[in-house]
Amino acid sequence: MQLVILFKGIGVKKINISDKFNLFTQEWTPKVLAESNGQLVKIAKGSGELVWHKHDNEDELFIVFKGQLTLQLRGGDVVLNEGEMYVVPKGVEHCPKALPDTHFMMIEPSSTAHTGDLDSEVTVSFEEQDWI
Repeated sequence: MQLVILFKGIGVKKINISDKFNLFTQEWTPKVLAESNGQLVKIAKGSGELVWHKHDNEDELFIVFKGQLTLQLRGGDVVLNEGEMYVVPKGVEHCPKALPDTHFMMIEPSSTAHTGDLDSEVTVSFEEQDWI
């Protein structure tokens, strides 16, 4: 039985992040878990490299749950292992690169586009980012 608390008429329940990672196999395709104060909590899986991009108006927070995520920056790489996090400041060009089957979370404003100002074949529009 799962406890659901009603807050202002909205059902609020706890989320098991590990269970959510088991619901999909796509890589570099963010899934939205929750929203809090205009910030979206997303999870994704990755292997290999995404694309170089930046977000002019939004910071982007990454937390690694499994594997290793390298945030390539023009000034040097930031390597994140399980349990580590990093905030890419707005306007900083970056390219995420992951070891096979890396699982990570992103917390970012709802206005944040997947690949920032770059529209490529790997870009996932907000409308295509499923809530799970």
